[in-house]
Amino acid sequence: MIDLRELLASIAAPAPDGESAARRHLDSLTKPPGSLGRLEELAVRLAILSGGAPSVVRPVIFTFAADHGVVAEGVSAYPQVVTAQMVENFMRGGAAVNVLAQQAGARVVVADFGVASPLGRSPDLVACPLGPGTANIAAGPAMSRALAIRAIEAGARLAAEAIDAGADLLATGEMGIGNTTAASAITAVITGAPAEQVTGRGTGVDDATLARKIAVVRRALEVNRPDPRDGVDVLAKVGGFEIGGLVGVILAGAARRVPVALDGFIAGAAALLAVTLAPASRHALFASHRSAERGHARALEHLGLAPYLDLGLRLGEGTGAALFVHLARAAALVWSEMATFKSAGVSSSEGASTAPSEASPEKRIAPAKPALEQP
Repeated sequence: MIDLRELLASIAAPAPDGESAARRHLDSLTKPPGSLGRLEELAVRLAILSGGAPSVVRPVIFTFAADHGVVAEGVSAYPQVVTAQMVENFMRGGAAVNVLAQQAGARVVVADFGVASPLGRSPDLVACPLGPGTANIAAGPAMSRALAIRAIEAGARLAAEAIDAGADLLATGEMGIGNTTAASAITAVITGAPAEQVTGRGTGVDDATLARKIAVVRRALEVNRPDPRDGVDVLAKVGGFEIGGLVGVILAGAARRVPVALDGFIAGAAALLAVTLAPASRHALFASHRSAERGHARALEHLGLAPYLDLGLRLGEGTGAALFVHLARAAALVWSEMATFKSAGVSSSEGASTAPSEASPEKRIAPAKPALEQP
C-alpha cells in the first residue's frame, strides 16, 4: 500500500555536489565541451537523478483514463463515450501511443481511473476506477478530498510496481473527454494566470465553444475557490481522477529517483499539483515536448522546464513522452558508450580533464541539484 503522507516525506532534493562530477565526465568524452548541446544537459540531469551512469532500457508509459462531468457544459467537440472507445483502442494496440511506444521499446500501462461508459474485459487493462467520472466542476467540486488522495495513491502504486519490475523511466499519458478543461482550471489556480490565457481548443472546438469553455473555467474557479497552496484541494475541486493518478506517478518517480517524462498539457497540470505537494519532485521532471494547447507553455514556465521537442502535438495519450524516450536513451548512451580522450588516445583541449576517476562511466556520483531547464 502507498500512503500519501509517507510518500511525500520520502521525496528530497538531490545533494548539491554531483553536477560538477557529471559535467566533468561529459567533458572527458571525445568531443568539444558542450558540443552535443541539450543532449548533454539531458545526460547530466539523468546522471544526477540516478546517482551514476544513466540508463533508459525499460521505459514505461502510463496512460490513465477517466471521464469528467464538466462535459455537460458543452466544452468538447466529442461525446463522452469516446473515452471508453479510445480505451478499447489502446487495448487493441491501435492508438498513436501504442505505435510510438512500440517504436521506442516502451511498455504501455493503460488504467481505468473512472471511465463513465462500460468497458470490455481485457487482461491488459488495469482496473482501479474511482467512480463513473468526476462531478461537474462548474457546479461544485470534482470529487471529495478522500477520492483525490486515493487517485494519487493508486497512481503511485502502479508506478512503484513498475519500478520494482525494472522500469528506469516513467512517462505520463492520459485519455479523458473534458480533461483539458480540468487542466486549464488547475493551471489557472497554480500559476495565477487568467482563464483565457490557459484555456485552449482541446479537441479542436470552434470559437463559440472555446468562449463557453473559458467561461466554464472561470465559473469553476469562482464556485470552488481551490487553495493554490494545497495540491490535493486543487485536485479535489477542479481536477480529474486520471490527473490524480499522474500526480502519483510523478511523486513515486521522484521518491525513487527515476526520471518522469511529462507528456503534454494534462501531464503538465499534474506536475503543477505534484510540485505543490512536494517541491523537490521538480528535479525528476523532464518536459518531453511543448503542446499546442496554450496553457502548456504557462505550466512549463511555472515549473522551470523547457521542452525538448516542439512538434505542435496536442493528442495526449503519452505520445510526446514516447518520442522523448529516444532522446533520453541517446543521452544515456552518449554518457556510457562514448570513448574518453584518454581511452581513445585523442588529444583533449587545453585544460580539459582526462583523469581516469573523472572519465569512468562506472564512477558513482552523489545526486546533486540539476540545472533545471530554463524556459
